[in-house]
Amino acid sequence: MGIYDPEQIFSMSYAKSIESHEDCGFESIQNKEISLYKSARVSPISLKYFGFCMKNGLYKVKLDFAEITFKEEADHKSRGNRLFDVLIQGTKVLADFNIKDVAGGLNKNVSRTFQAEIKGNNLEIHLYWAGNGSKRGPYELYGPLVSAISVEPVLKPVKPPKKLSPLTIAWISGSIVLFLVLVFICLWKMGYLRGKESKIEAQKELISLPGGGLFTYKQLKVATQNFNNENKIGEGGFGAVFKGVLPNGTTIAVKQLSAKSKQGSREFVNEVGVISALQHPNLVKLLGCCIDENQLLLVYEYMENNSLAHALFGPEELRVQLNWTIRSKICSGIAKGLAFLHEESKLKIIHRDIKTTNILLDKDFTAKISDFGFAKLHEGHQTHVITKIAGTTGYMAPEYAMRGHLTSKADVYSFGVVLLEIVSGQNSASYRPNDESVYLLDLAYVLQEKEDLLSLVDPILGSEYAAKEAKMILELAMLCTNPSPTLRPRMSEVVNILKGKSRLNYTPSLAPYSTDGFARAKAIASRSFSNYSRSMSREEPSNPASYEFSIKEEEVHISVDYTPEITDETGRSPLSNV
Repeated sequence: MGIYDPEQIFSMSYAKSIESHEDCGFESIQNKEISLYKSARVSPISLKYFGFCMKNGLYKVKLDFAEITFKEEADHKSRGNRLFDVLIQGTKVLADFNIKDVAGGLNKNVSRTFQAEIKGNNLEIHLYWAGNGSKRGPYELYGPLVSAISVEPVLKPVKPPKKLSPLTIAWISGSIVLFLVLVFICLWKMGYLRGKESKIEAQKELISLPGGGLFTYKQLKVATQNFNNENKIGEGGFGAVFKGVLPNGTTIAVKQLSAKSKQGSREFVNEVGVISALQHPNLVKLLGCCIDENQLLLVYEYMENNSLAHALFGPEELRVQLNWTIRSKICSGIAKGLAFLHEESKLKIIHRDIKTTNILLDKDFTAKISDFGFAKLHEGHQTHVITKIAGTTGYMAPEYAMRGHLTSKADVYSFGVVLLEIVSGQNSASYRPNDESVYLLDLAYVLQEKEDLLSLVDPILGSEYAAKEAKMILELAMLCTNPSPTLRPRMSEVVNILKGKSRLNYTPSLAPYSTDGFARAKAIASRSFSNYSRSMSREEPSNPASYEFSIKEEEVHISVDYTPEITDETGRSPLSNV
């Protein structure tokens, strides 16, 4: 019999299996069942068992017990009293249960059967020590103990079917055929059977999603004046985005799925499902969607100042002048939104496509994260997920881009690149491998070596910025883009640093690799960097200003399927037997 570690007994998950080596005197059971009661699962405080994805209905729950930790000798162990409670589906079914007393002695079996109703497809059985009974002595002498658990559905008796007359059978069959024909005709006239099968499946899936309401295509057509080009406020990889006004005066942004879009109906369903379940001041609000007339459209709250990319890199005559206070506010807003996704919401979400085009700005320049088409659910016990790569080059973390290893630290890396863009006013996604183009992060590493990170500050700001805060944000950006994901901070830590609640422990790191681009960055830095920066800020962006725009050739959807692998902190699969 094993020994408990006293330092670990207060861990709610600390439990172990025990086995009896005594000559057992089990009664009323066959020999083949005796082994069932010679082992048990015991914990000093709590044992909790779950059944997931079960069919709703009534179940018979049988709990088997045998007190095998006490000895027959007249010592302190035989005088112990193990008392514990049992809850099934949150209802207490046993209170101060004493196996030894109920079974009539040690090494004797006893069973208890209960009926449980499952309504939400999950079953929970909880055995815990409420503090009664023995409180001194070896820790295995008190706390819950169970030998076996079995769960069986309660089947309702089926009445033998009554025989139907031939006339009744003919009438029922005819009615069914007529009904199906009418349904087919209605669906055909409505256009549901004339589109592709994948669209029909996507529509069925969307209808069952929680969250925003469903708009009709006619409603959105009227709101956008028949999707008039004068109301078009953007064109992105997903499709066109139109400004519209609902009959109640609410201004909306309608995002339309393009037939040529790489972001297919699966991503459309994913975005509706994720964003409708999340509410936060720094996440764009989804008002609803439309799946009429073979159209897939998303309806968002309208953002008066378009996207962050539009404000920073749009045509000069339309570019928004962002002073330092607004830029600092935007940095904090993005950080708060990501901290909510990673750590604060019930659903732990990895966005996978953080970039300036996916950050929208309202009339007060509050930053709101948008475009959840590539978002991925991340369970807390998973160290990482190996998945298919999706995102935008220039923003993807190296471990994700090269090996497909996805954690929340991939979003942290993308956030670091966005910080550099906000402070410098330069577009990381506009990099091209030529003599005049320098990758923004390469340039940042060079200036870090020269201890001159402040040279990255957008020359448009002149001297109208807080140098100390700018240096802190640039150093934070370098920390977030560290090649090692373990050295990147969590987003909650980033929020506290930006608020001034925590100090930034920053140690400059070497550039992760040496490339031709890095050499060009050194050459640029050796010249007058401010002149280069001004020329880059005047340069027309590689794609037009838009509500949500992106460089199509920069978006990567690499169809490389890695073998799914989910591990816990110990490196083992989290799936285990009860």
